Amino acid sequence: MTIKHQLQHKINNKTKPLGSLGKLEQIALQIGQIQNTLTPELKNPTILVFAADHGLADAGVSPYPKEVTQQMVLNFLARGAAINVFCKQNEIILKVIDAGVDADFQDHPDLIKAKIARGTKNIIESAAMTIDECKKAIDTGGNIVFEQFNNGCNIIGFGEMGIGNTSSASLLMSNITGINIEDCVGKGTGHDNEGLQRKKEILKQALNKHQLNGDPISILATLGGFEIAMMTGAFLKA
Repeated sequence: MTIKHQLQHKINNKTKPLGSLGKLEQIALQIGQIQNTLTPELKNPTILVFAADHGLADAGVSPYPKEVTQQMVLNFLARGAAINVFCKQNEIILKVIDAGVDADFQDHPDLIKAKIARGTKNIIESAAMTIDECKKAIDTGGNIVFEQFNNGCNIIGFGEMGIGNTSSASLLMSNITGINIEDCVGKGTGHDNEGLQRKKEILKQALNKHQLNGDPISILATLGGFEIAMMTGAFLKA
């Protein structure tokens, strides 16, 4: 009998109507299979929030200045953001990673200093980062996850903060999937319809600037952000 069948048998034979716990039963089955055990445990749940600035923000893709990235990191560390409430309520460890914020932060027990540079370059003018910077960010993200694992964490989540990073994400999505950039762009935080149209025009200009050959590292280095590259390494290591 496979581990899946053993788990399903255990769930079905609890003192409850069959399937009465709905999605909770599906989650229990999934976690049991991931951990390959009939007695799964969630240990030291942790959320990593990666933060970095984007040179593209200077082009006007966001209604907010990039200084807001720094302000939000300080808010996370002061435990004043929504994610802090979520983590406190559910006894989840929160770590904030400075992947490339254009600011210097004082030491803090919840802060991991991993700055690659003080923000990426403006994608309209050049690649966001060098290939070496991109690879360093990927490796760093993986190392941070491995460190959490060594600290006894076996369930991890991820978040991001970076003014302009929905624009970077839209460019990556369009390039990798071939979907038209207009269909990849949303309002992000705070744009009205006029701002959204301006954002689309700027991103079309950015895409037209670069001739990419399909190499994923080159695409990420050209269009990504330090927090996005670091999260990529974190996802892969997890």
